[in-house]
Amino acid sequence: MAYASQSGRARVSSTNPKAFGICDRCGFLYNHSDLQWQFDWAGASLINKKILVCDTCLDVPQEQLRAIILPADPEPIVNPRVENYVDAETDYITTSNGTVTDPTTGIPIPSTTVITTEDGNPLTMQPYGPPVGLVQPAVVPQLGNKAYNVKLPVTSVTANGTTVITVTCSKVHNLTTNDQISVEGLTNSKACGFYSVTVTTATAFTYTVNSAINSGSLLTGTTNIVTTIVGLPYGYTQIPLVGP
Repeated sequence: MAYASQSGRARVSSTNPKAFGICDRCGFLYNHSDLQWQFDWAGASLINKKILVCDTCLDVPQEQLRAIILPADPEPIVNPRVENYVDAETDYITTSNGTVTDPTTGIPIPSTTVITTEDGNPLTMQPYGPPVGLVQPAVVPQLGNKAYNVKLPVTSVTANGTTVITVTCSKVHNLTTNDQISVEGLTNSKACGFYSVTVTTATAFTYTVNSAINSGSLLTGTTNIVTTIVGLPYGYTQIPLVGP
């Protein structure tokens, strides 16, 4: 009567005995030394799946599980030579104050440097000139983690006979001074547009237009005031007003 082999696919030797082991995939008996660890891609590197398998069951690592690493763009170079902005921006006039650094570019601005406009005039407190290409339907809905194009719950918009317009909301508006708004649908188009605000209370704020507007309410049924964010001229914190 014949009997099935008790050693499966393992080799048996009385002169060189070797331990047996079960393949974790097919379940056949092999010499333990013939079993291999199964590796597979996980992200950008191979990881050990912690299973021992035979040659038949050993899989090639799946390339679709491998992370795609994009090269640097532009590719960095060895021993770069960059502009020395500190020396380029600093003059040789003795100053008593420390150097001010531009928060956007990180370039130092010495206190003796006079900032002027493109036509050579000193920097004004409030920039003038029509902002180009600003329309309310194109207001960006989100920048980073902050949402914009949020409609404010406006209950009144009034002019006091000067260039100051006062806006009152039914709820907290969550604005801070120099935040920006887009205004449409008022009775006087001179008060419509994009403006930086000055917060007066938690539910009220003001903004300044270029020319005085007669006293009275400017609110209509189609008034729409939303939060926004637009680019500003260098060195300014407010949106430019339309010139005279």
